[in-house]
Formats: sequence, C-alpha cells, structure tokens
Amino acid sequence: MEEVLTRWLGTTASLRTEIVAAIGLVISLGVSVHVLLRKRVVGAAIGWIGLAWLAPVFGSLLYITFGINRVERRARRLKRRPSQTIDDTPQPSAHVPEAFRALDRAVQAITGLPTVAGNRIEIFRNGDEAYPAMLDAIGQARRSVALSSYIFRDDEIGRAFCDALKAAQARGAEVRVILDGIGSGYFFPAAWRRLRRLGVPAGLFMHSVLPWRMPFLNLRTHKKLLILDGQTAFTGGVNISDGNRVREKPDFPIRDTHFRIEGPVVEHLTQAFIADWLFVSDEELEGEAWLPPLAPAGTVTARVVTSGPDADIEKIATVILQVIACARHSIRLTTPYFLPNDLIVNALCLAATRGIEVDVVIPKASDHRFVDWATRGHIDPLLKSGVRIWIDGPPFDHSKAMTVDGQWCFIGSANWDSRSFRLNFELNVEVYDVPLARALEAFIAGKRRTRLTQADLDARALPVRLRDAAVRLLLPYL
Repeated sequence: MEEVLTRWLGTTASLRTEIVAAIGLVISLGVSVHVLLRKRVVGAAIGWIGLAWLAPVFGSLLYITFGINRVERRARRLKRRPSQTIDDTPQPSAHVPEAFRALDRAVQAITGLPTVAGNRIEIFRNGDEAYPAMLDAIGQARRSVALSSYIFRDDEIGRAFCDALKAAQARGAEVRVILDGIGSGYFFPAAWRRLRRLGVPAGLFMHSVLPWRMPFLNLRTHKKLLILDGQTAFTGGVNISDGNRVREKPDFPIRDTHFRIEGPVVEHLTQAFIADWLFVSDEELEGEAWLPPLAPAGTVTARVVTSGPDADIEKIATVILQVIACARHSIRLTTPYFLPNDLIVNALCLAATRGIEVDVVIPKASDHRFVDWATRGHIDPLLKSGVRIWIDGPPFDHSKAMTVDGQWCFIGSANWDSRSFRLNFELNVEVYDVPLARALEAFIAGKRRTRLTQADLDARALPVRLRDAAVRLLLPYL
C-alpha cells in the first residue's frame, strides 16, 4: 500500500510539473506574440522575449506589470473630439518663407493643423513679469477663463490666482481649471482643495492615490495654458509658485520664460484645453464664450503642436527632427533637461557635421541631480560631432526655446527628454517670425556662460563617469 501511495504521489508531482511547464509555455508564447506585435524598439523586444522564456512566470508577470503601454491605451480610450461649434470663418493666408515651405507641409501633415497668420506674441521673463500680466488678464476677462498648470502651489501667488479666478466667476465668466494630479501635489493638492472650496470648477488630471493605478504616474499634463475669453492666451514654461518670483529671492529661485499670444492661433490653444478638460470632467466646452471669431492681431505666423502618449505620440519630437533636417545655417536651443533620444542626437550630430552651427544651452545644475548626471553621460557623441554645448550659471533656468536660421521658433512646455517627447501631454507653438527669432537668439546667447568640452568630460574621475553612464540607462524614465 505504501509503495502504491509513493508511486501515486510521484506520478501526481510529475503531472503537476508538466502542467506548470505547459502553462509557462503558453504564457511565454502569449508574451512573445504581444511583444512582436507591439514593441517597436528591437532591443526592448528582444529583452522582454528573452526574460519571458528564461523565467516564464516571473518574466511574464514583469512584462504584464511594466512592459505593456497602458498609458497609451488609457489615453486613446479617453480621447474625445473637441467642440464642433468652432467658428470656421476663413483665416488670413499664412506666409511661410520659401526655405521653410517643405517644413510647413510636413508639420501640417503631422499635426493636421495649418499655419495661421495675423498673430502677436509678447515675451515675459520669470513670474515677476508673467504673473502681473496674467492676473491683470484674468481681471479683465468677461466670458471665459481656462487655466491649466502642471504645478499650482497653494502659496502666496497661488492664492492670488485662486482669488482672481473666483472674482472672474463672480463677474459671470465661465471658469475651468486643470491641475496635474502629480505635479501640483499627489495627495489632493492644496490649491485644488482651495479652488473647490471657492466653488471654482477645477479638475485633477489623471489623479489617483490607489496603488494599482501607479502605472499611470507618467501620464502627466505638463502644459501651461491660460486663455481669456477665447482671445488672449499665455503659454510657455512658467508654473504657478512663489519660486518663479525671482525678485522675491525665494529659497530655490526658478527663472523661466512665458509668452502672451493674441490672434487666430489662440483657437488652436483653446481646442487643446477643451480636449484636456474632457479628460478631467467629461464636459465639452462649446459656444463663443470659449471659441469666438478671431481677428488678426499682428504679423506673426504660428501653429500649435501638441504631443502625448495617445494619437499625438511623439509629434513634438517628430517636428524637431523635421526642422533639424531643414536647417541651413543655425540651430540654437535652451532647455532645462537635455536627454533626447538617439534619433534626435544623431540628427543634431549630422547637422553639425554638415556645417550647421548647433548651440545647446543647459543649466549648470538643474532641480534634478540625476538628470544632470545622465546628461553628462549622454552628450559625448554631440561634442565629438561639433555641437557646442554651453553651461548657464545659477539660478536654475526652466526656459525652453529653439530657433532655426533666425526665422523659425519653437516655444512651449516640452523639455528635451523622453518624458516630454513621449510620456507627457505637452504643447508647443511653432512660430515663423524674424523679430521673435532674433529676440530668442539674443536670449539664448546671453545664457552661454561656459562652454562644455570633451576635455571636461574626459577629466571626470572614473567613479563619476561610471555613475553618469549608469544613470543614463534610466533615460526613458528621467
């Protein structure tokens, strides 16, 4: 009897092992099929397939948890069409310089939007200049106020904005506010709570304190938008916090650049806000309070480019690749974080090797030390190709701007890193205007304090070089 029982247990254990092996085989096959159909990066695809076969259960669980782009799936499911009541009055014909005609066609194909003429753009430096203009504009709004900010602090300037928004609503203006669910504070941001107490409609973008929603942490709205009566807009890099008021000497001052825009292109900005408000509230904003007919306000030709992990994926990065290829004389840019993907790095290298002057300005020290380390481990090919990289001294400058050939500009919220190019919801404005390009080139040139050379990189101690190279491996997540 004991021998029969032993034989039965052995047979059962063998059968159990075969069942587990069969289940592992099926799971590994399923992961492999999904990877082959979904993963475009060859290295990542090989890595996930190898892990799934070497450790079928553990590897497959890792892939299911971290490898599937739920961010993209979620974004596409939530995407809604903007208002169908947009005024379709013919806009002035846009004038694009001959040298940029091909670029104009390419960006229209990428964005589905035409360039529009008749705009006016004004530059503001830091919150010291931007906040008074923004608060004054809110104070003059009569029909609608739309505000979206990645960071909105419940500090002195944040409370001033809350009060101004409440006053606008009391005058009869429709007010809508979007705060990012991470950037403005993870556990129910204080500014959001204040707005709700004041009765101002405010939503948190993709916010959840639930652990199983953690895969959506990277799905952020990084846009900075303020739109008044559908006619005047502010956008750029300035968040809402006391740190941006540099003249007040905060503990960690943040320099930045913001822009006021008037003219027909404001409709593009409003449409972007309308789509984001649908993410937050399921409410569609309609009517002339939000989308009035827009008359020409200046001589600038412009177009909005949005990007995010949905149907807009990598559109800003693609536009940058297109304009680098079109450059004939110069490419100038400043960014607080500089970790572009290999495609953009190669494009900049090729531009420099064909004689284009390429100047990149980055901070001496940003507000994220790991990013600074990774940048030093990432820029070697650029320096070897003749790209000039300049270091801007403190305080930290959060500005983002790009010019090409002294005629084309790119301004907005997107940093030069994988997070902005692929994961965040971003908004940039493409501008064809020589005066603005000259102003931005002078601004970028004024930030060129010290040139970073290959000798500087080579002089790093071996432990520092290893640290920088290791942190660089986190590039897709920084």
